[in-house]
Amino acid sequence: MTEAVDRLTAARLRERLARFDVQAIEAAGLRRAAVAVVVTESGYGAAVQGTPVHEQWSRDIALLLTRRAAGLSAHAGQWAMPGGRIDAGETPEQAALRELVEEVGLQLPADAVCGRLDDYATRSGYVITPVVVWAGPARDLSPNEAEVASIHRIPASEMLRSDAPLLNQVKGAEHPVLRMPVGERWIAAPTAAFIYQFREWCLLQRDTRVAHFDQPFFAWR
Repeated sequence: MTEAVDRLTAARLRERLARFDVQAIEAAGLRRAAVAVVVTESGYGAAVQGTPVHEQWSRDIALLLTRRAAGLSAHAGQWAMPGGRIDAGETPEQAALRELVEEVGLQLPADAVCGRLDDYATRSGYVITPVVVWAGPARDLSPNEAEVASIHRIPASEMLRSDAPLLNQVKGAEHPVLRMPVGERWIAAPTAAFIYQFREWCLLQRDTRVAHFDQPFFAWR
């Protein structure tokens, strides 16, 4: 990306998120967490096939995702966004930026924050606030080996595939489970919910809600 396109991308993200009517969830009895929805230059993404993107500026962007370390006691090996529990006295934005440093070694200023997407309540007892941040090229990433097995850039073309999202009903769930395809695999909610809503609002400007979508059984713990 040129510096001009870089500034344009960040400005468009902020403008669209400023118009987004965020739906928060009351966290009474639940733990609060935040994730960083990191928008970067696409570089050489882990997945490249897919349908053409709908807007010129989005062709060069990607979302930064991780695979959780195999040794973690919960959700080992799953796709995730950098994030974790919100500490006492922290805002979701502060927690997301802190977790970015701790998990992938990416330090961003407070003004990298572009806005929020909707809260999502997990089956495991958390209310997660997704915080969208613009990270530019996001070079020199360094995974925390205790938490992160690998780091990936998922390009916009992959988010905009014609077979996304994947929805299926499972026993015991009132609403369909949401998954997003990536390569020949898929990513489950809640991470998939954040990807899908980012795609719908930030890329396509469609007012789509995701908090009602369920998670697969392996994510219920």
